[in-house]
Amino acid sequence: MTHATADPQRQCPHVPRRADARRNIGRVLEAAEELFATQGLAVPIDVVAAKAGVGVGTVYRHFPTKEALFHAVVVARLDALVARAKQLADAPDAGQALFGFVTELADVAAQKKDLTDELARAGIDSEQVHSTIKEELEEAFDFLLRRAQVAGAVREDVTSADVVALLMGACMAADRRGSVGSAHLLVGVICDGLRPRVS
Repeated sequence: MTHATADPQRQCPHVPRRADARRNIGRVLEAAEELFATQGLAVPIDVVAAKAGVGVGTVYRHFPTKEALFHAVVVARLDALVARAKQLADAPDAGQALFGFVTELADVAAQKKDLTDELARAGIDSEQVHSTIKEELEEAFDFLLRRAQVAGAVREDVTSADVVALLMGACMAADRRGSVGSAHLLVGVICDGLRPRVS
């Protein structure tokens, strides 16, 4: 759904601005995104390099460790999610915007092992390398939630932290079952639970 296409300068502020360097970084991020999504951090760097069509040295030149490459991919995904949340901020139906974003977020998390792991830590460990982009995502999500609550589409006694905890639980359960379909079912139940109680 989202892809590792965020500005390479955000991932690697000291990366040369030559066109060929930017192309190489883009290919490495795309390859790493696909491989990390299915294999997590277990994938060897030389496999990433081969899939990207570059040498191992090129990967290490821009991403000195596998963890640095992993974080760059995650930041690109978070950037895309922030952009999507901001796009929905002016949607005419605040409830539909919130539930749609929750479904998209869960869909990405359920299918991407690395993003699931990273989001599970969001808002908990403030010392994470990419805390700034995570804060942007949390703020954008908070805005969608508050707007939906003001519109009466979501119960007022839940916070964004509550929703994220529920989503991560659903995604982890779906991952153990090996079923994306079960994630959709569980997220649907969560969305139903977020709606105001009918007296």
